[in-house]
This record gives sequence, C-alpha cells and structure tokens, in this order.
Amino acid sequence: MKRISRIAAVMAVLLSLCAQAQLSSPIAGGTGVPSGSGAGVHSPNSPFAPLQERADVLPWSVLTNVKTRVDKNRILPVFPAEVQALNKKSQRVQGFMMPLEPGEKQRHFLLSSVPMSCSFCTPGGPESMVEVKTKTPVKYTMEPVVVEGQFAVLQDDPYGLYYRVIDGVAVK
Repeated sequence: MKRISRIAAVMAVLLSLCAQAQLSSPIAGGTGVPSGSGAGVHSPNSPFAPLQERADVLPWSVLTNVKTRVDKNRILPVFPAEVQALNKKSQRVQGFMMPLEPGEKQRHFLLSSVPMSCSFCTPGGPESMVEVKTKTPVKYTMEPVVVEGQFAVLQDDPYGLYYRVIDGVAVK
C-alpha cells in the first residue's frame, strides 16, 4: 500500500507541475490553449497507432471538453452538463495504460488518450487521463485497452485528477 501511495504522490506532483505551468505560462504558441493542458498530442513519430473511434466507448472528445477555474492558487475543473451526467454511471473508456504499480498485471493504473512518449512526462492534462481501479488484475500492454466500470467525475480530487473508474473490468 505504501508503494501505491508513493506512486500516486508522484503522479500528483506531475499533475501539479502541469497545473503550475498552466497558471504561470502564457498561452501556448497563440493557440488559445494554456500550456500543460489538453488532450495530449499523438506524436506522428509514435510507433503506436492512435486510438480508433469506437461507438461502444466514451469518446475522449467528451472528457476533454472541460474548462478550468483558479481558486486560491488551485486549478479546479468546471464540467459541462454532458460530463456531469456521466457521474456514478457505468461507462466504457478506451486508452493507453500508464501503470501505477510494478508488475505484469495491474489493478490500479491510469488510462491516457495518447500513449506515453516519455516515462517522466504526462502525455496531456488531467482531462486526458482516467484513474482506473479494477476488480481483477489487467495484464499490462502498450496497446489500447478498454475498461468498464462505475465512472466518477471528480470535482476536487486531492491528486488533481478529473475522472476515475472503480470496480473496472477489462473488455474486448
């Protein structure tokens, strides 16, 4: 349990650094998007194919459609009604695994909208990641996975996460 807490703390620091960059940096390249946020960019040099659209999973375009507000030096999400309506309902999410535990099988991991290109970098902002806690371990893979479980929209998570799936199961 201590190892998981340390890993979660490291992820929280990474997300916090992204948030601090968003607070302190100007708009990135005139795009109107603050640095350190967004759905992540799938590198054209990536050896992994981007996620294929699937009608049976929650699209990332819905999850990444979130605004933020600053409250006492913290960045908090402001979810549209479409996203809030997902809270406490069973959902399927597809993404690339980011392990939070050592080992071949994972019960606690992040799903990302894009594959990691650097083991020390988050591939996008918190709106492009979903924390997953599964009932049974899921074999780690670098290919996309789909999990189904109770979806939570997090208003003020201490680790800076926006979404979580609990009691998840891997589906094909």
